Amino acid sequence: MRNGPLAVVAASVLWGTAGTAGLLVSADSVALAAARLVIGGAALALFAGRGVLRVVSPGLVVAAVAVAAYQLCFFAAVGRTGVAIGTVVAIGSGPVFTGLLSWLLHGERPSGRWALATTAAVSGCTALIVGGGAQAGGQVVSGVLFALLGGLLYAFYAVTAARAISAGVPSGAVMGVLFGGAAVIMLPVLAWRGGAWLAEPRGLLTALYLGLAATALAYFLYGRGLRTTPVATAATLALAEPAVAALLGLAVLGEHLAPLSVAGLVLLAISLVAVAVPERGAAPRPGREVAAAAPGGEGR
Repeated sequence: MRNGPLAVVAASVLWGTAGTAGLLVSADSVALAAARLVIGGAALALFAGRGVLRVVSPGLVVAAVAVAAYQLCFFAAVGRTGVAIGTVVAIGSGPVFTGLLSWLLHGERPSGRWALATTAAVSGCTALIVGGGAQAGGQVVSGVLFALLGGLLYAFYAVTAARAISAGVPSGAVMGVLFGGAAVIMLPVLAWRGGAWLAEPRGLLTALYLGLAATALAYFLYGRGLRTTPVATAATLALAEPAVAALLGLAVLGEHLAPLSVAGLVLLAISLVAVAVPERGAAPRPGREVAAAAPGGEGR
């Protein structure tokens, strides 16, 4: 069964709940992101067990640094440009960079349908977020550069993880290395920003949800999805995240969607369906069967 795209979309749904969950506490956004990554990364590393030590490599270690750096770049971007522009550039550029890196580094040229659907999906994502009316900050140029760097970092660690999984490395172990390493890097950030809010029941429960569900479970599913889904396709499917966030804002927080946002949501949904449906006569991705049949491929 080709359930890889479903696993990626399920991961995106969990990522999309993070913003609404984060509103339950008054913690600093950087501290909240650091706590999420520390808890989630530790859980992924523990779940993978000794498999982490067996598969650790220089490439995966560099990718772990990229995971942590992405968080810092994203918050630096939104702090300078505002939520709308920073989110659009960081999330929207991710699939583009992923497709380009897959092509340039590994010769996995994306299809024409992927290019068309990704362009439409990024456009829909832009309309969805900008339609919310968020304003830009005062340092737009530097903020956009941070956001682009964040998109490139995301693409790098996604392509690195996909390459390792395609070669037969268990997906759980790959995610354990990436996010376990990132957790170690983000520990000093959490200490710097302060963690007193974790002593409150609501703060602790929120951090646990963000770490265990919106990070650990989400990236476990994402890793499983990468076993049978080209990484460029997975990156485009991950654009379901802002759509879920917008729907939760509508249903849970009582927010309202402007006509532009509604149009963007519809365009994004159509594009994601177009990407998720397999192309007729598409050749299997190299190493896909090896990865799927690898012992311990489920990270147990």
